[in-house]
Amino acid sequence: MNKMDYDRALYYTHRSEWDNLLILMVRTKDQFLSKRIEQFLHAYHFERDYSVIEKKLYSLLRYIDHANETVETEDKELPMYSLS
Repeated sequence: MNKMDYDRALYYTHRSEWDNLLILMVRTKDQFLSKRIEQFLHAYHFERDYSVIEKKLYSLLRYIDHANETVETEDKELPMYSLS
C-alpha cells in the first residue's frame, strides 16, 4: 500500500479536485480505494439525492482513514539490533 495515494485522495477530496481524483483512481494499485473513489464520483455526478452522495463521501473518507492507520502500523519496523 502506498501512503501517498491515501494522502492524495484526501487532499483532492478536500479541495474538490475531481479530475485529479479520477486520475488517482486509475493509477492506484489499491483496488478498494479505486472502487470507493469510483462510487463517490459516480454519485457526485449522477445522483440527485444528496444523502447518497454524502454516504459515498463518508465511505471514501472512512476507508482512507482506515488505510492510513493500517499503513502506519505496518511502517513501524523493529530495530536491526538491540543494546539490551
